[in-house]
Amino acid sequence: MKRSRRAFLLAAAACTAGTAYAAPAAPGELVRWPEVTLLDGTRWAPAAGRAQVVVFWSISCPFCKRHNAHVDKLYRAGGDGGPQVLTVCRERDRAAVQRYLAVNGYAFPVSLDHDALAAALAARRVIPLTLLVDRQGRLKQAIPGEMFEEDVMELLTFA
Repeated sequence: MKRSRRAFLLAAAACTAGTAYAAPAAPGELVRWPEVTLLDGTRWAPAAGRAQVVVFWSISCPFCKRHNAHVDKLYRAGGDGGPQVLTVCRERDRAAVQRYLAVNGYAFPVSLDHDALAAALAARRVIPLTLLVDRQGRLKQAIPGEMFEEDVMELLTFA
């Protein structure tokens, strides 16, 4: 059993070899944003002077599906005056993620740059995971798990 765990750890180390990630931001620290590409191929960057809401999720997670419905509502209600919304899907299959978004009618921006964004924002692996970054670019809070619609919509005041 120890041998298989060691082999797993060595394989994991090999997968991340050459990838230099700093420790994720702690609450109150500036976020060092990596380059982020959205599902549609465009680049995403945090808007200066604007708060960000970042949500990590997966297409296979039923809690994420309910949570994402609220996040989509937040995204649509926020417009240019609300917090900037970015979602990060754990899957790597672009077509599967696009189908999921279409079936559910979600319009929020999605990135598949999970590893780089997780390294910048959160070491926690729980999903859904909602992170708040204030207007100055500092990590304000990490909220693990599914949230009620009212709580997600309250994030409009975070902007």
